[in-house]
Amino acid sequence: MGEKIKNKTIILSESYVEEYSGRCIISPSLCNVHDFSFENNIVHNDTFRVLPWIANECFDLIIIDPPYNLDKTFNQVSFKKMKLQGYLEYLDSFLKDCARILTPTGSLYLCGDWKSSAAMQMALTENNLHIQNRLTWSRDKGRGAKTNYKNNMEDIWFTTKHPTKYTFNVDAIKLKKKVIAPYKDADGNNKDWEKTEDGKKWRLTYPSNIIYDCTIPFWSMEENTEHPTQKPEKLIAKLILASSNEGELVFDPFVGSGTTAVVSYKLGRRFCGIEIDRTYCALTQYRLEKAQENQRIQGYDTTEKCFLERNYNDKRA
Repeated sequence: MGEKIKNKTIILSESYVEEYSGRCIISPSLCNVHDFSFENNIVHNDTFRVLPWIANECFDLIIIDPPYNLDKTFNQVSFKKMKLQGYLEYLDSFLKDCARILTPTGSLYLCGDWKSSAAMQMALTENNLHIQNRLTWSRDKGRGAKTNYKNNMEDIWFTTKHPTKYTFNVDAIKLKKKVIAPYKDADGNNKDWEKTEDGKKWRLTYPSNIIYDCTIPFWSMEENTEHPTQKPEKLIAKLILASSNEGELVFDPFVGSGTTAVVSYKLGRRFCGIEIDRTYCALTQYRLEKAQENQRIQGYDTTEKCFLERNYNDKRA
C-alpha cells in the first residue's frame, strides 16, 4: 500500500500558472470594459483601474476582502501599514465605486481586522451604505502573545444599499447544533430538536453575528492554497446564501485565491472578480475548473441545506 498523501495544498507549477492565468480577461483597453461580459469571468488587472469603468448597479452582492492595514506581502505585491486616516482614505478609494455598482436592493460585506474596524465603519457610512450588522469571525488560529490577548477574530461588516429592502435568506444559513438540554413539551414531544439515526440530538439554530464554526484553510483541506489570507469556503458560503439568490451576480474586487468566485459557482450564482496578481488569477481559474467536478463545501450539508458545527463528521458536508 502506498503512503497516504495528507498535504492537499494547491500549488501550481509555472506552466500551470501560464495556462490558467491565460483564461482570465486582461482588458488591455479600459474604454472597452462596457463591451465585454463580466459574467463568470476573472479580470486580471488592477481593481482601481477597472472599477471606474463598470456600469452602475450591476451586482446583487459584493464581498470585499481587501488588504488589511498591516505590513503584508501577497506574492509579488506588498501592502504597507498606514495611519488610521490613510487607511480610511484607502477604503474610500474603492468603496465609492463599489456602492455605485451595487443594485438598489444589493448587499455589501467588508472584511477587516479589529484595528481597522473604526475606519471601516466610517468609510461605509460615508459612502451611503446602511450598516445592518458587524459579524465577528472567530478564526481559531494565531500565536499566543505574552503582553496581550491572542488575536483570534476578524470583523465582517454587513451593509446594504437600501436601509430596509434587501435579501436576507435566514433559513439558508441555519446551523445544525448538538443539543445539550433536550427538553420535551407537556405531551412528551421533542421541543425544537430531533434525533438522528445515529442517536444524536440536533437542533437547527438561527445564525448569529458571532461565527465560530469556520476554520482557516490548512494543509489537509482540498481548498487550501498558499495565499496568506485565504478565507474558508464555508465562511463565504454563509454570506452568499444569506444575501443573494440563485442566478444573481456576485462581485469580488480583490479576488485573491478565488474563494468568492468558487463558492458562487458552487451555489448557483453568477460571479465576477478582479485580481492583479497573475499567480492568484491562475489559482482561481484552477479552483473553478475543479469545482465543475466537485461542488462540495466542507461544513455545509447539501441534503439538509444547513451548516454543521466545526469538526462534525459527515461525508455529505
